[in-house]
Formats: sequence, C-alpha cells, structure tokens
Amino acid sequence: MVRRLVAGLAAIVLVAEAAVLVLVHIVLGRTTANQSMSIAGSDPDVMSKATYAMGAGMGAFLALCAGFAAVTALRDRAPGRFARVVLVSAAVTHAVLGILAVGLVGWAAFATLMLILCLLVLILTLYPAAARQGGGGDDGGPVGDTPPPPPFGELKPTSP
Repeated sequence: MVRRLVAGLAAIVLVAEAAVLVLVHIVLGRTTANQSMSIAGSDPDVMSKATYAMGAGMGAFLALCAGFAAVTALRDRAPGRFARVVLVSAAVTHAVLGILAVGLVGWAAFATLMLILCLLVLILTLYPAAARQGGGGDDGGPVGDTPPPPPFGELKPTSP
C-alpha cells in the first residue's frame, strides 16, 4: 500500500517538476532571444535554441522517470533494470542539484529537491530484493531471505 502511494506520488511530483522546468526554460529562452544576450560573443539565437532544447530534454527525462514511477505504482512491482538505472540517475542528479541549490537559490529549493530525491530512493528501496531478481513472491521461486549458496563450494573454517 505504501509502496504504491510513494510511487504514485513520485510520478505526480516528477510530472509537475518537468512542467515547471520546461516553463522556466521557455521563459529563459525567450528572454535571451528578446534581449539579444550573449556570453563571450556567442550567437543569441543559438543560445535561445539551446535553452529550449535543454528544457525539452530535461522535461522528457523527468517525464520518462514519471512514467517508470507510474508503471511501478500500477503494477506494484519493482522497476526493471533499465528503469532502475534511469531512476538512480535521476536521484543522483537531484542530489547534486540540491547541493548546488543551497548556495544559488536557497533552502526552499534544496528542500524540494531533497523531497524528490527521497521519493526516488523510496521507489528503489521499498520493493524487496527478491522481486527485483525475479525470485520470491507468488511465482514459487526461492524466498528472498534465504542465504545464497557459497560461491566456491563448501566453506571451511580456517581456525580450529
């Protein structure tokens, strides 16, 4: 129950974050184009288009993460390997941006990014390891809390 709630809430928050970031990049791109801003002689048109592209890329990445979180919530199963990689990269990105946000934006932005980081980490940790490995659960596989077999045959103590 809690797992589905966390995954669903994370999907909603990630969609909202994607929409806000796309909107911010649209405003920044228009501002750059309207004021003919340039940095170190860069073409303002290229800078505004790059800002639009960055906003679209970030929005698409966060929408992909939201999609994986929504699928996780609907199926109530651990995300697959590719989804976990994407969610872990989103979590790392939020952690790094949170560190930068403290100095550049303030504590409110830090708290928001850490909330999203916590939701992403909870998605990755609330599901049992056996479900991620394909065993355990209702499919009749091995139970997730049984120890794995020794890697090289029988283990023998080295001291008497």
